[in-house]
Order: sequence, then C-alpha cells, then structure tokens
Amino acid sequence: MFKILGTGHSLPEKIVTNDDLSKIVDTSDEWISKRTGIRRRHIATVETTSSMGIEAAKNALEMAGVAPDELDLILGTTGTGLNVSPGVACSVQEAIGASCLSFDISSACSGFIAAMDVAAKYFGAGAVKKVLIVSSETMSRYADWTDRSTCVLFGDGAGAVVLGEGDNLLSIKLHTHGNTEYVGIHGARGNCPFADPIEACNSFAFMNGQETYKYAIGAMSGDIVEAAELAGIPLEGIDHIIPHQANLRIISATQKKLEIPMEKFCVGIEDMGNTSSASEPIVLDIENRRGRFKAGDIVAFTAFGAGLTDGGAIYRW
Repeated sequence: MFKILGTGHSLPEKIVTNDDLSKIVDTSDEWISKRTGIRRRHIATVETTSSMGIEAAKNALEMAGVAPDELDLILGTTGTGLNVSPGVACSVQEAIGASCLSFDISSACSGFIAAMDVAAKYFGAGAVKKVLIVSSETMSRYADWTDRSTCVLFGDGAGAVVLGEGDNLLSIKLHTHGNTEYVGIHGARGNCPFADPIEACNSFAFMNGQETYKYAIGAMSGDIVEAAELAGIPLEGIDHIIPHQANLRIISATQKKLEIPMEKFCVGIEDMGNTSSASEPIVLDIENRRGRFKAGDIVAFTAFGAGLTDGGAIYRW
C-alpha cells in the first residue's frame, strides 16, 4: 500500500460570506448557516482548477521533500476543470516539471478516495514508489447563482497529497449505486448538425436535497463501519474522521448514527463550503499543519458523491 509523505492545499483569495450572498439571492446568514453549517466560502476569480491544483501540489511536495522528477504517477480528481481535456493532472505535471504518467479520475465528490484506491493498486503492483494526488475544484463555475438552494453550498479549492511506499493504508472500499437523478452537473450541449435536436441545457449543478441527504448519511456511516471491519479496527479505536464537507447536518447525523464523539470529526465546512473532491485533502492538510495527527493515530476517510458513488478508508498515521 502506501504512506502519506506530505500534504498541501490552495484556496482562492476572494472570500464570499453568507451576507454577501444575501445581496444577490433571497437568503440570509441565519438561513444558510442553520441548514448547512456554512458561513463563508472561497470563490475563484482569477484562479483556475489547474492553478489551484498546481499550488496545492507544490505545497505537498515541499512538505514531503520530494522533487517532481521523483514522481512515478500523478492522479488528478475533478469534475469542474476549465477544459474537458487535458485533465488537471496533465496541467500539474507540466507546471511542476514532472515527466511521469498523469491522468484524471472522475468520481465526483468521492474522487479523492477513488484516487487513493487507484494509487494503492499501483503500489500493490510494485509499479510506483512515489505518487501525487491532486484534487481541485471550481464549483462556483457550475453553480446556478440564481438558485438559493444550491449556490450557497459550494466553494472552490484544491488539496494534494504525496504518497510513498509503506503499509499505513489499512483498508479502502468504494461503491457505486447507479443513479443519475439525485445530484450532478449537466454537460454543455454541442451543435452537431447530424444529431437529433435536443433541448438546450445550462451546465449547472443540480441536487435533490432530501434524497441526497438520506443517501449521504447511510453511505458515510456505512462506509466507515465497513472500512473499519476490513482493517480490524473497532469504531472506538478511530481517532480522527475526515468526512466529505458537504453539509454540517450530514456530518452531524453521521456522527450520531455511528455514536462516535463529534470532536473526532475534522470539520472545515464553515469556512470553505462544499469543494467536492477537494474537501477531504484540504481539511487533511489544514489539520496536519496544525499538528492534529500523531504517529499511530487511526484516521478514517469517508465521502459520497454523484454517480452515486461513495467510499471509505482507514489509515494509520
């Protein structure tokens, strides 16, 4: 498997508060914070998915003490790249001066755990010694800023980890439950003259909030239980949980279902909103730089996203 050698993140300079949003849609700080736990979010203005990913990658490499030419693989995760192709992993590779295989993984908000799983398979095959994962999202580009039920949720940012050989990943498990109706982002329509006419569609994020909420709680709690069982770790033996930062109510409901103390959950949604696949590595880096994790600590990861996809992992620090 692998061990984490370094972490990094990047957030846009511009901060948009709930009060700022109340000036453009019918909402308020009280309405947003009560329903989501979000009070502010970072919004990209001049930053792009690639530029944030590059900065996060450089920060992670610096902490790890790893040079770009030592990397054997770069995995990018995003659903909000500025371009359909090339992927963010290729942009990062070019910018940092690496020469390894680089490609993106599309698994929505579960992307970071999916990338860890792919990396674990490469390590297990003996094909790599050092891997960079970069999760970067500009959700603001796909939010409908006239819809108060969705635009208040999202923020932009990037997180990265450098992985090396080791046995610290104790278990990891991914699931897909095919459902394209609950949550996702519509793709842009082309203008092929040979195709049947189809209704024009804006590329906005959409969500069935109630159904997504119910799915999320079951998925995140279930994945932690499953990953812990695979690792042979009792739930009470988990020291920290890094959940996808989608909604504080979902995190709180997951905590209550698992009966794990809330102080074990790493939560940053108040200041960053939902940054999709980037949320976990961003929070991981913030808490890592604060010195939260000690050698031997058991860290659980859990996420859910469009697909529907979800996954969990258990890692020994």
